[in-house]
Amino acid sequence: MSKLLNILAPAAVLLLAASCSRSSEWHVKGNVEGGADKTMLLEASSNGHWYPIDTVTIASNGSFEASQPAAGYPDIYRLNLDGKTIYFPIDSIETVTVSTKAGAFDTDYTVEGTASADMLMNVDNRIQQAINAHNSGDLTADTSLKHDLTETLLADPSGIVAYYIICKSVNGRPIFSPAVKSDLRIIGAVANAYSEKRPADPRTAYLKNLFLSNKPRNITVSDSITADEIGYFNIDLFDARGQKQSLEALAEKKPVVLLNFTSFSETFSPGLNVTLNKLYDRYSSQGLGIYQVALDSDEYKWRQAAKNLPWISVYNSQAEGESALVQYNVYVLPTFFIIKDNTVAERITNPADLEKAVAKYF
Repeated sequence: MSKLLNILAPAAVLLLAASCSRSSEWHVKGNVEGGADKTMLLEASSNGHWYPIDTVTIASNGSFEASQPAAGYPDIYRLNLDGKTIYFPIDSIETVTVSTKAGAFDTDYTVEGTASADMLMNVDNRIQQAINAHNSGDLTADTSLKHDLTETLLADPSGIVAYYIICKSVNGRPIFSPAVKSDLRIIGAVANAYSEKRPADPRTAYLKNLFLSNKPRNITVSDSITADEIGYFNIDLFDARGQKQSLEALAEKKPVVLLNFTSFSETFSPGLNVTLNKLYDRYSSQGLGIYQVALDSDEYKWRQAAKNLPWISVYNSQAEGESALVQYNVYVLPTFFIIKDNTVAERITNPADLEKAVAKYF
């Protein structure tokens, strides 16, 4: 009997360990009609910058299943098949079921299994209705859509679906734009809710910064968000001479930094650089630094134009991804940010306002 117990004990320990491992995982499963033997990517994000965490092979009957360790906080994940994506929320260690078709992967699908999944599915359906009605991807002026999404969002402003709505873009344009005063108030409400109820959530700092970096002086929100809590997101890219340049290093040296997202391929670029040169000549001796991020498909063209500039100009290649754009919520070029005393003090999207805006800090 004792020998039998000695044999069974290790097996029991292994079973218990396996059970504990499974209990700390979340699962996504489902069916992709017409997708036999295809491979999907399971992707996670860091505030909008998506990256693969696993591959998922669809079985011959169309079924699939995948699991991942629980992150310890709610999050949004997505399935990617040939560049088409389906988003789904994970709150803890639940199982979410996705059903779709390979030929209509991101337009004819269902996500179910949890309350958050049902809510996100309703949000996506409402957005798709708006896209169909407008026959375009520009939904920034759709007040009916925004009203419906705001009701959903405010029902649980610290929930993962609220974060999803705030960050949702269609054809590169955010539905809730921080440049629109009424939208910014909604962003502020979600930022406040995360600050109060999810202070350790990795999205909380992003939401605070998104609000504060776009907040005009005449907008007030709860005291739970204050400017001195939020600095800026560092950018670390290569200049035209192949040297890595850090925004953080420049901000440590200069009391005022003008951060510029631009494209050297656009017609506005030569005139903009003339304006930047005037500002640099006027204020660099007083502590102005310029950090320019080029978003060009033609790296050679940027390199030739940037190599003789007196300020820092770096190249954001496709390999670098869109993390900087997402972090600063850049949706139009050129866009400018004034960083003063390690804090984003102002956002400018109209180049005509640039000289006056910079002059205020000297």
